[in-house]
Amino acid sequence: MKATMNAIDVIVSDLAASVAFYRMLGLEFQVDERMPDHASCDLPGGLHLMLDTEKLAGMARPGWSRGAGSPAAFMALELGSPAEVDAAYAELTDAGHRGSREPWDAFWGMRYATVLDPDGNGIDLYATLPDNRERAGA
Repeated sequence: MKATMNAIDVIVSDLAASVAFYRMLGLEFQVDERMPDHASCDLPGGLHLMLDTEKLAGMARPGWSRGAGSPAAFMALELGSPAEVDAAYAELTDAGHRGSREPWDAFWGMRYATVLDPDGNGIDLYATLPDNRERAGA
């Protein structure tokens, strides 16, 4: 069997709050008029990101329940520069979203920060550090 991953579904407790959060990151979600508990966004490379409410997740996946503890998922969003990582982190946390890790220069050559979406999923913000870009031939 050869499968193609073309969609990621994130279960959310408040669709409007999640759409607003991801729009701050430049992702333009559209709420489906036929299914008001579902929103989607096309990403570069043919990937489709979906947000579904817990209500819809429970109907589509009988027996599903939200786990407790650490974030269930992390998504990483690449930004154009280390300064953009700092600015995006500040904008999101200033808007009331929880920061999980303030911007820092990771040993693997990236400026990294993590914020949590309204449901506690980790959103990594990163950009290649200038010294690492030169080594990579960029």
